[in-house]
Amino acid sequence: MRPSGPPTGRPVPGNPRKLGRGPISAEPRINDRIRVPEVRLVGPNGEQVGIVSVQDALRLAQESDLDLVEVAPTARPPVAKLMDYGKYKYESAVKARESRKNQSNTIIKEIKLRPKIDPNDYETKKGHVVRFLKGGDKVKVTIMFRGREQSRPELGRRLLARLAEDVKDLGQVESQPKQDGRNMVMVIGPHKRRSEHKAEARAAAAGEKSRREQRDKA
Repeated sequence: MRPSGPPTGRPVPGNPRKLGRGPISAEPRINDRIRVPEVRLVGPNGEQVGIVSVQDALRLAQESDLDLVEVAPTARPPVAKLMDYGKYKYESAVKARESRKNQSNTIIKEIKLRPKIDPNDYETKKGHVVRFLKGGDKVKVTIMFRGREQSRPELGRRLLARLAEDVKDLGQVESQPKQDGRNMVMVIGPHKRRSEHKAEARAAAAGEKSRREQRDKA
């Protein structure tokens, strides 16, 4: 004999299901899994059909050889669209793969300067910024003020402006100079993504290898 009470898997009235008791599907409801009396129907080309009963919407989907997909379940009434769901899932997966492929895992490097930095030290620090930007990384430049230097923030701004101008061919200022306590911070981002720099480096290495092989043959 089946135990009394609501069927297993359905929430008990007044006692909502707690998160974590079972997997929550990210897939939208489609076709006969849509259990609402009516939906706001959108056609396959984005045209607004209007509010129709779910039975009529399913009939239209069948006649069009398409699926009825619930795209906005929390709307009142829910919004459903006529589409080829298999094709939609495939195209979405392709776009997601391309997006992941094109993502650049940008790393933020940091260099610290003093407002009255020595010219040689400045050139060294600038060299680090150039190297970071060429590698496709962002650079957080921090000016550290001490003592009375805090009363002259224009020194830090001038130094940051000079640095930004010196590396403008490799990167641009993404975060303008901002005072942060005793420090002033600016962020410079590379013009090219990390993946582009890696591709250029591979191409350069391949070219150098080819030239060496040609010299060896000669």
